[in-house]
Amino acid sequence: MLGGGQLGRMLLQSAIDLNLTIWVMDPDEQAPCKNLVSRFVCGNLMDEESVYEFGKKADIITIEIEHVNVNALKKLRDEGKKVFPQPEVIETIQDKGLQKMFYQRNEIPTPDFFLIESKSQIERYADYFPFFQKLRKGGYDGKGVQKLSDKLSIEKAFDSPSILERLVDFEKEISVLVARNEAGEMRCFPVVECEFNSEANLVEFLFSPARIKKSIELEAYSIAKLTAEKMNLVGLLAVELFLCKDGRLMVNEVAPRPHNSGHHTIEANNISQFEQHLRAITGLPLGNTDSILPGVMINLLGEKGHEGEAKYKGLDQVLEMKGVHVHLYGKAKTKPFRKMGHITIVDENMEIAKQKAKKIKDILKVVS
Repeated sequence: MLGGGQLGRMLLQSAIDLNLTIWVMDPDEQAPCKNLVSRFVCGNLMDEESVYEFGKKADIITIEIEHVNVNALKKLRDEGKKVFPQPEVIETIQDKGLQKMFYQRNEIPTPDFFLIESKSQIERYADYFPFFQKLRKGGYDGKGVQKLSDKLSIEKAFDSPSILERLVDFEKEISVLVARNEAGEMRCFPVVECEFNSEANLVEFLFSPARIKKSIELEAYSIAKLTAEKMNLVGLLAVELFLCKDGRLMVNEVAPRPHNSGHHTIEANNISQFEQHLRAITGLPLGNTDSILPGVMINLLGEKGHEGEAKYKGLDQVLEMKGVHVHLYGKAKTKPFRKMGHITIVDENMEIAKQKAKKIKDILKVVS
């Protein structure tokens, strides 16, 4: 596995149940996965030789982060290694411009966009403001994205290859996780609804199932399956969508790996996104994705004004609450808005789960 962060940590927990041995490579000497695997390599995931040398001793190579060297993965695949998701899928995801062109080419609905090489080109599209400017490469977790409202905002624009994405009038953001194996079998997890922290541009709350019409739900599954099929993806794909106020669905972005919008599946569904990803890439039958109970997920982020050794204020109080499951990611240091863990609340009554979630948000703080 390339990447040893929190997604990798949760993949390892599922791998134990399936008796899979996973080796991990990550650039951080103190990565959350480091002490949980029999072989950990500290190395640069973008370095071709390092990735190749690490991968050639494995049977299957997978990722928990997209920022990896694709040339090394292509070489490993050409030498007979199974690489899932496939290098070409990762290559498309690494470049938001290629991603947008993929949607356009395959008639997958997505907001209108323009491709630019530098901020000097933005003025050409002055008649189409406002935009979200997204760096084509390197952005993640809300970084590399900013809103450009008018010509006056061009001054603060990124001076790098980017996409300018037209703003859409949307009602809510939803997400679908779809798994696909080598045989082409696909299973979707129930649609979830995401609520964002506007300051950090990160998911703050997640609600499962989403409060949407059945027709919208079915269309979301159809778009997710179409996207995975056109990519010929093997593994798990998170498809983030805008539900527009006029009822249309548009793909915002996708991620070919376990995703923040699927953490609740550990407790709230018959199978977790992590086990499903492992089943898909190892050729095991895909599992039943049905919900067991309604769930709410909260991202546990580092508090503003705190940087240093992480302390979890209010943890004891939260652990006493019924239906509450705390997941800490093993990160020693906190900083503002860093993902330090998540909490899932399950309850037969969604409103009660939401009330608990709001209470937890006020109680549990990551400080230094």
